[in-house]
Amino acid sequence: MHIKNTSSICLKTHNFLDTVMQIVIPSPPYKEGARMKKQFKKSKGLYLRNKVWWITYKDPDGKQRWESCHTQSKTAAQVLLEQRRVAAREGKLPEVKRFKNISFAELAEEYKRWAEKQRGYERSKKYLIEQLIQIFGSLQLNQFNTQRVEQFQSECLKKGLKPATVNRYLAAIKHMFTKAVEWEMVSEQVREKIRRVKLLQENNRRLRFLSKEEMATLIQACDEHLRPIVITALNTGMRKNEILSLKWEQVDLRHGFILLDVTKNGERREIPINSSVREVLTALPRHLLSPYVFWQGENGARYLDIKKSFHTARTKAKLADFHFHDLRHSFASQLVMAGVDLVTVKELLGHKTLSMTLRYSHLAPSHKVKAVMMLDPLHDNYMTIAEKKDLTLTAM
Repeated sequence: MHIKNTSSICLKTHNFLDTVMQIVIPSPPYKEGARMKKQFKKSKGLYLRNKVWWITYKDPDGKQRWESCHTQSKTAAQVLLEQRRVAAREGKLPEVKRFKNISFAELAEEYKRWAEKQRGYERSKKYLIEQLIQIFGSLQLNQFNTQRVEQFQSECLKKGLKPATVNRYLAAIKHMFTKAVEWEMVSEQVREKIRRVKLLQENNRRLRFLSKEEMATLIQACDEHLRPIVITALNTGMRKNEILSLKWEQVDLRHGFILLDVTKNGERREIPINSSVREVLTALPRHLLSPYVFWQGENGARYLDIKKSFHTARTKAKLADFHFHDLRHSFASQLVMAGVDLVTVKELLGHKTLSMTLRYSHLAPSHKVKAVMMLDPLHDNYMTIAEKKDLTLTAM
């Protein structure tokens, strides 16, 4: 009687596990299902799900556990399965983490407090986060997946946002979830789903720069406070924030250079001062209590932005599709067209790699002409030899 009851219990347990496995693993087509069933029999405790290996085993209390191995390697999955079985026998299985239902808005607030010390937070990242809160604020972190984020990308493109802008949003989302995992606010599985979303292809070929005549027109159109800033940009190639945050302690008029300790790529950069910049800096009034070169107001505060005044000057100068950053492109383009080599331009711009500077290479065809001109003496030599042969044949 005891044996009969045991067999009945085992049969029921076996049927229960079969039912659970059917729920966990979606039923594939017949041939694929037969292959997986056969494979599962050969490797008990292992099974494939969306090309990723999973393992199943019992914990010390006899409860069945299912766990993703996060790998496509069957060998690695077998190793993990054996480790879990040994741990189960010894009662040392890792605890299953339970995560609270945390909204994206809650994560965003934590992330903002962490990111406040980051360079460029106030200028760009803060705005990105605020926009993301409006879109995903009430959504629970565990509800994020690949499809949801890809749909967000599509909606952004439909609204007319450029791929580069959409990529900035995606980069912010990915990093926020990376920190969320570190802060134990969400599981690694959710983060991996977001990591699968690919960045959009960006078109970085846009290169708008001013001719010498357009430069003069723009400078004339600038207000009094904006003119020295624009002249500095055109003659140094400095970025807008580098100029607006420039302090007198970074300016060495005696030796003729500007020292930038904090740059976009994190490397120190020295920029030579030409006569135009020297004239502008020498004429600027200094505020006794302000360290900034370009300041405003009675307290000598630095300019946070100059969008409005620059837009006015650009409109007066009738410059279409032109932004402040294009002054940097104008600086580099004029140097290249004047015959300055690309390596020197790279160093002046502070590019980490030459590939970033190569976008200006089409403006310098002269160096290619000089290269092929090096072959002229060889051709002259060939002609001389040929002429000598002709003379020899004539003489015969």
